[in-house]
Amino acid sequence: MITCIITYDIDPNRRELFDEYARNWGQAIPRSGADLFGYFSPHEGCASTAYGIYSLPSLADYEAYRARLAADPLGRENYDFARREGFIRRESRLFLRRSSAPHGKQAA
Repeated sequence: MITCIITYDIDPNRRELFDEYARNWGQAIPRSGADLFGYFSPHEGCASTAYGIYSLPSLADYEAYRARLAADPLGRENYDFARREGFIRRESRLFLRRSSAPHGKQAA
């Protein structure tokens, strides 16, 4: 299993647009085959860093997922929305694998 963490640099004066973008991905990403953990926008601290986090079985599955997402009507619309409105200044992706499993029980 791999987890993709997308780090966004967003316009802090247009966070509501990022939140709309995130809600749209909340629909399109799961139906395209990824296990969406969620999208997170600034609350305290840095006002311009946001995250999207989801998992897939492998990088090969990621490539197939990206094709399905690009073909999804809401996915295409969301890509266009972000491009048109310009509230995302930069984004980067990091792929991680879990190193801590299996997790033990907490001490009483």
